[in-house]
Amino acid sequence: MTRISRTRVDFGPGFHSAAGRSVDAAAYERYAGRWSRLFVRDLLAAAEVADGDRVLDVATGPGVAAQAALSVVTESGCVVATDVSPAMLAAARSQLDNGTHWAVAMDGQRLAFKDGVFDAVVCQLGLQFFPDRAEGLSEFRRVLRRGRCTAVCVVSTPDRAPMWGVLADTLGRHLPDQRDALHLSFALADPAQLERLLRMAGFRDVRVTREIRQGTIASFDEYWAPIEAGTGQMPQAYLALPESSRRAVRAEVRARLMDFESDGQLTMSIEMLIGAGRA
Repeated sequence: MTRISRTRVDFGPGFHSAAGRSVDAAAYERYAGRWSRLFVRDLLAAAEVADGDRVLDVATGPGVAAQAALSVVTESGCVVATDVSPAMLAAARSQLDNGTHWAVAMDGQRLAFKDGVFDAVVCQLGLQFFPDRAEGLSEFRRVLRRGRCTAVCVVSTPDRAPMWGVLADTLGRHLPDQRDALHLSFALADPAQLERLLRMAGFRDVRVTREIRQGTIASFDEYWAPIEAGTGQMPQAYLALPESSRRAVRAEVRARLMDFESDGQLTMSIEMLIGAGRA
């Protein structure tokens, strides 16, 4: 019988790392970035990012979307990246050394910009973690120029993102009081809900598409290494468990992910939703 832990996790701002701790950017790349970057091109296309644009990347994390946007807007445009986590911004700045890029600590629900100053607003895997998603989208629209677009990318259902869904389900049984928090990654998995939120924020020409990509990890040990590093919401929760519970979680996740194993490698598909609308 699994022993239920009463451990509480004190997540830092943005859920990337514990409060006051730095972010291991390399571990975060292996844990989340390797999957999220598969959808960045679609995100920027949905936001209609073009050469010379002024782009706002909200909840930038390590700056993957911001970096891709820089290559599109070129030197005639600019990219402003914001995140509520100063630790993650430090990681983003280390990846983005460019005179047309600025990374600033800011709450995506209270953007400190004037109305209508950006040509595009993007948010890659961040909106689902906002306490008030409607307020965040309203802010995205406020800072957009009329006629220009926002685009958000969010994770689909746990079964369609097994690299995180299996871990969330397993940790949720060991940390039942925090199960909802551990499933926030999938909070906007309903396309109808995402479309409704965009329309309520005042966007028009709203569209939500499903995008599926596939990736391969060399081994389960490679998959598990960034979780042991503790960068990311669920890895933090895992490390907070007693050692015996950590062993049990690892064993269960490994057993369930064997459905995706072939010749020692893990090959998994992941589905994300990309929602877009015009101001």
